[in-house]
Amino acid sequence: MTYCVGLLLNDGMVMLSDTRTNAGLDNIATYRKMFTFEEPGERVIVIQTAGSLSVSQTTIARLKEAIDDPEATPETSIMLAPTMLKVAEITGNTLAAVRAEIDEKLASMRQGASASLIVAGQRRGGVMRMFLIYPEGNFIEATEDTPFLQIGEHKYGKPILDRVVKPTTSLADAQKAVLLSMDSTLRSNLSVGMPLDLVVIEKDALRVGKSRRIEAGDPDFRAMSEAWSTALRESFRAIKL
Repeated sequence: MTYCVGLLLNDGMVMLSDTRTNAGLDNIATYRKMFTFEEPGERVIVIQTAGSLSVSQTTIARLKEAIDDPEATPETSIMLAPTMLKVAEITGNTLAAVRAEIDEKLASMRQGASASLIVAGQRRGGVMRMFLIYPEGNFIEATEDTPFLQIGEHKYGKPILDRVVKPTTSLADAQKAVLLSMDSTLRSNLSVGMPLDLVVIEKDALRVGKSRRIEAGDPDFRAMSEAWSTALRESFRAIKL
């Protein structure tokens, strides 16, 4: 499994993904779950994936193939699509087609495979938008009321986002929020693991402003995790019944 989270804020977008994939306790591997597509000054798109690797990797490969196609059009390529809504539609259609093909191959074994995606970005002349795409290809969009989206093992990291994240949250605080959200998930679910991939995109920059891989044992992440644990314990003891 995995955990991916994306925040859509007034000042920009912050996205964080883990990289663990496991098919049993003795078969754990690391695979990138965050993919960036950008033409600086024109558009920037980030896609996060969770679920079956066979579905998600094939979907990303087909999106890349469509981008490189000499006959690509705004109907087929996310790098030519006129709006972020169209980017979400192309991505959703590709995901649904891949899932259907793989499900057909697995039908004889009475098995299935699925994946979900977060697609976020901005094109020149448009606003920042973020979508959660379901395995069937349909999607929902982040809004001012719910300025964050999650896929994968999201339940452990959701409480801090619910309490802290607002559209007005600064990009600095947003990075702290997603990292603490991930820290809570890492502590509670072995199917989520490091290294982590963090991306920050400022509003109207139309490019990735910050891209960082956080390895296991990273001193800054460890210090933040320990400080959060200490703060929680002290707050717990301070509450009077």
